[in-house]
Amino acid sequence: MLELHIKNMVCNRCIAAVSNELNSLGLHPILVEMGVVRLEENELDEDTRSLLQVRLKGLGFELLDNNRTRLIEQIKNLIIEKIHRADTLEEKINWPKLISDKLFHEYNYMSALFSSVEGITLEQYIIRQKIEKVKELLFYDELSLGEIADRIGYSSIAHLSAQFKKITGQTPSQFKKTRAIDKNRKSLDSI
Repeated sequence: MLELHIKNMVCNRCIAAVSNELNSLGLHPILVEMGVVRLEENELDEDTRSLLQVRLKGLGFELLDNNRTRLIEQIKNLIIEKIHRADTLEEKINWPKLISDKLFHEYNYMSALFSSVEGITLEQYIIRQKIEKVKELLFYDELSLGEIADRIGYSSIAHLSAQFKKITGQTPSQFKKTRAIDKNRKSLDSI
């Protein structure tokens, strides 16, 4: 069995696209989930690996080779999964403990590695992901700002509004009025 790590898989459509690509190359996936693929094959010849890399790149993905890059992608996937897939976040998630427990490395090591490669701290990345989720919920206009604050794990509307303005330059109310999705929303893999 061969395990591959793929960057930028952030949703179910990504999983479907990667699965289709693997099948079109005649590969036999056992498991395809965010960031990880397990194949029946024990190895890939150089031509197949190169072709897979090119096809994945054409879809906006990247085949990862080194352990540090894989770890960063696992950190991102964990944060995205927790923020964007959960119905509600607890107010006080202990991110260092959660990340350490799930990925089996010391948080300080992962935090330093993440910052050195990504150019932002893990904490900033988490805040940016939360703000993108807030943008999504504001755009759909189904919840009040208070309900959004509760759902995303903010202690108050004021705290959410302050972080939102700091990141986007707009208040949540201004964003809601403009609803300029093309200018203000970002894909999860570009954060």
